[in-house]
Amino acid sequence: MIPVQIRPVYPVIVCICLCLSLAGCAGTNAVLTPEEPAMHSMNEFRDQRIAYVEDPWEGFNRNMYKFNFYLDKYLFLPVVNGYEFITPSFIQERVSNFFGNIGEIRNLSNSIFQLKMGESLTTLGRFLTNSTIGLAGFFDPATSFGLERRNEDFGKTLGYWGMSSGPYLILPVFGPSNVRDTGGLAVDTAIRYVIYYGIDPLRNVSEEGAIMTGATTLEAIDKRHQNSFRYYESGYPFEYYMLRFIYNEKRNLEIMKKPGAP
Repeated sequence: MIPVQIRPVYPVIVCICLCLSLAGCAGTNAVLTPEEPAMHSMNEFRDQRIAYVEDPWEGFNRNMYKFNFYLDKYLFLPVVNGYEFITPSFIQERVSNFFGNIGEIRNLSNSIFQLKMGESLTTLGRFLTNSTIGLAGFFDPATSFGLERRNEDFGKTLGYWGMSSGPYLILPVFGPSNVRDTGGLAVDTAIRYVIYYGIDPLRNVSEEGAIMTGATTLEAIDKRHQNSFRYYESGYPFEYYMLRFIYNEKRNLEIMKKPGAP
């Protein structure tokens, strides 16, 4: 390991801090103005269910929503489109499977935190099966064996133990969230990096920093590749409010889901 190299997590943190500062500027100067329907007042649908989401930072969130739109349009989507154009579908699937298998670490740790022993065993079985028979996770034989993926994260763990979601919050790059899930994201990220640097599989590789930065970048591209959502293409005049409502309801349903339910 070369101590002077910058860890891959640091550029991510710096990027997030830069995004937050830019969003703050946007909130002050109203620089970000994508082509969207005119803003509607909540008074127009005060009694609708989509209004019932705590959003005291709506001004900041709207500007962050616009910032993510620009980031998506001029950075992420061109890169993703190029990736999809030059990479065969077979390879794209292998990449998605590989990073999905790494994500089982988060699923396993949070299943244990929630004392879901059956789910924990299933997730452990998936990870071991795909890491061995599935050739380091590039293939997914576990699903064909009946070991279905159980998505868990620390935000859901906090909700499982009774913590409320807190106000709605849109994060740079990551998009819709809330105070609880933002804290959960930080914990999941920390656990993953502690595990990685504890194992340190590239300790004897001279270009460890470059390899990890490349892997982190490829993972971000793969995540966006798998997400079909496109900002301001829903055709719905209340897209901001609708996405906020859908995210809030989805998370509530996931937290209330019984262990073992599909």
